[in-house]
Amino acid sequence: MCLTHVCAARSKFVQRKLLLKFICIPFGIALLFAGLFLDAEDVQGSQLQTTPVPTQDRLAEPTLSVDPSQADHGAQVYWLSCLPCHGDKGQGLTDEFRATYPEEEQNCWQSGCHGKNPYENGFTIPKKIPAVIGDTALAKFSTGAQLHAYIRAAMPFWKPGSLSEDDAWQVTAFVLRENKLWNGVGVLNEANAADVVIPRAAFLTPVVTTQVDQVQKTNGALGWIILLGSLAVLLILLLIFKKQKYEQDLQR
Repeated sequence: MCLTHVCAARSKFVQRKLLLKFICIPFGIALLFAGLFLDAEDVQGSQLQTTPVPTQDRLAEPTLSVDPSQADHGAQVYWLSCLPCHGDKGQGLTDEFRATYPEEEQNCWQSGCHGKNPYENGFTIPKKIPAVIGDTALAKFSTGAQLHAYIRAAMPFWKPGSLSEDDAWQVTAFVLRENKLWNGVGVLNEANAADVVIPRAAFLTPVVTTQVDQVQKTNGALGWIILLGSLAVLLILLLIFKKQKYEQDLQR
């Protein structure tokens, strides 16, 4: 009788030990994988923060590709004739953009070039110069043809009508492309410019997520899923263990 009790107790002890191993081993493996995913995310985040970003000269002339499009040539026309007033990103003559100029030239309305008494080849400029790229920047125009006609007749501000016909079409193509209204393929001209419709409502600018951000979000979400899943498995196993113990107590 004594041996029977000893064997029964030993059997229960072995069962509990095996059950604990069954619980702890997969749970530990799951936590290990979760930790690896979370560590990978932290490492990528730290690398992203510590990687030096090269300084870009915002006033540098844009370079042309091997096979430049009409809009690519327009980027150079914009740089030469439009950028000084309309900004390197088409944002207009903002305080932030003027800060890229030499300190003595940042206040355009008091400098020798554009003040009340400009130099011989200088000229006064308006207090506000609008954006040409961005939400509703081109809303006063209905088509690419209207935009081109305005650029050809009234721009640049300091010497209206001085752009050649080719230059005017090139910069029109560039501005339309940057506003996501022209795909930049082929040549924009009198034959098709009227077909390029400029909406008068606000443009919808898509939010661009970098590949690094996407990887970090994926790794982070996957790590949390594994961790929560592991906790759920542990809870289920504990409930099973508790149920078995309860049934064994009832049999005694």
